[in-house]
Amino acid sequence: MTDGYDFSPGAQVPLTGAAGQTAATQALASAAYRDSPVAKLLDANSEWAVSEVKAPRISLFEPNLGEAFARAVQLRMLGGGRKQLIQSFGTEPQTVVEHCLAANRIRRQRDARLTALMVVFGLLFLPGVLLWLGAFQLRRTFAGAQDKRVGAAGTLLLVVLAAGVVFLMIKMPLGGPLGWYLRAVPVAPVIGWWLAKRISERTAEDLRDRWTGLLSGGGVGAKIPEAVPSAPGGAAEQLRKGLEKLTAEQYSNVVFYAGGKGILGMGTRWASWQLAEDLVPAEEGKEINPFRSWDVIKAVHDQLRLLERGSLHTGGFPPPSVRHWVVSPVGEGAKEVARGGTTEEEGYQIKGVDLQRICDQQQFGAGDRHYLGVQFVLWDGQLVITMLVTVTYLHNTLRIEVTGHALGPVHPLFTSKPTAPTKTVSKTIKFWETKDIPLPLVDAKEVVRLAARAPFTWYPPLLDYLGGKLTLPEPFGLRHAWADKPWRHRFMADDALRAATPVLRVVHEAAIRVLKDNGVDTEKFGQRATFLSGAVQAPVPSKADEYMA
Repeated sequence: MTDGYDFSPGAQVPLTGAAGQTAATQALASAAYRDSPVAKLLDANSEWAVSEVKAPRISLFEPNLGEAFARAVQLRMLGGGRKQLIQSFGTEPQTVVEHCLAANRIRRQRDARLTALMVVFGLLFLPGVLLWLGAFQLRRTFAGAQDKRVGAAGTLLLVVLAAGVVFLMIKMPLGGPLGWYLRAVPVAPVIGWWLAKRISERTAEDLRDRWTGLLSGGGVGAKIPEAVPSAPGGAAEQLRKGLEKLTAEQYSNVVFYAGGKGILGMGTRWASWQLAEDLVPAEEGKEINPFRSWDVIKAVHDQLRLLERGSLHTGGFPPPSVRHWVVSPVGEGAKEVARGGTTEEEGYQIKGVDLQRICDQQQFGAGDRHYLGVQFVLWDGQLVITMLVTVTYLHNTLRIEVTGHALGPVHPLFTSKPTAPTKTVSKTIKFWETKDIPLPLVDAKEVVRLAARAPFTWYPPLLDYLGGKLTLPEPFGLRHAWADKPWRHRFMADDALRAATPVLRVVHEAAIRVLKDNGVDTEKFGQRATFLSGAVQAPVPSKADEYMA
């Protein structure tokens, strides 16, 4: 691992082809700037991972989606003592984390101003602030009730309180400084609220502009001044190490098979094709030349790297990523993973002699398994197709297995753009027609919520205790946590199905060539390969990771 690190967010303009991974990345990053209710994130839960939202003890301190998401991702990805992460294929997790840091910085600046207002207009006039906050908390509680009459009672309570304030100012029984102070007690918080509203609206507009810019493909970069080193061992140095560790885990070649959930980060296994025949000498009386599973894998690897080449000049595959993977088994309900045998200094990689040993020896019984993978990142990172190849030899039977994994687009929640708040009302004259009236971007309830939370943002654990927080699914990976299946998208499904046939044929051709070179009779292998070549063209995917009793 190197000491230098580039903190720039990288290319923010969507690209086409296999290199473009910005659509999924920017969709996930946009969540850091959103102002939707945090409960909406639960709609994006997938079969691979389930997020949870801890209920607030006081609803006035409840975070919105952007606040909860940005804080949860920052802590999970960069926090001290964190668990290991699942790779986010098709995305750049560093970019998502940088946008979370930038969003948190914008909110901290807003909260600093709101805290100053709370000190001037709140602490000095504390009785009035407590009175208004109590009224708004009761109104929020009533508004959450199912009975509409209870919700109306909350609004009536605020009206009565406002009328009481006016009456108190007119009929104040006390005079002198104390009387003027008592008159200012209920009024000063209102002035502070108006100033807080101006601050909140400016910040909300900034956050929404960034949200829209990311989803529109604009060059919205994450500004993180705290990442600029100022002294050795400072916060910037810790941030650099955290991001460097995140990148090392992203490019690790160790993945985890979680039972029916498939390979975490790659998706479930939707198809499996197995070519298994006995090794028989091609010529009677002659021995087969000794060879290893690794020799077959090397030949397959070399051929898969040529997949983008074809005899016709009419489209074809984009350049694929061909890598050796080590797959570790974990329980379907496992809450954490561990890449055994690797260290941070080695970049979480298993390679060289260790990789060959796993390929040749760990084929039966306990231990990790070796797979050769060819991966296509398509649709600007919204579709990840992975075809895995494994070669095993037991007794005299050589088995060449090809499996297909597909990870679909991120949930539509992350691709939705902000909409201006409006209210539909009937027209004055043509009462049978309606019209939309624009509403303030930040309403009164939201201003109160932000002002109440601001002083507590300096100690986030207390804010989490009072307002609740977002609990990310474990084992956590940004991409698979909120991924949909690709089969409902016609073209994505077509791409996954079309990739299987040429990959399978290339694997079989390379393997059979190695067998011929080593004196193996390949007639049965060829017949079986021909049969699988037809079977791979089945029009629908299956659920190969689910076994029936």
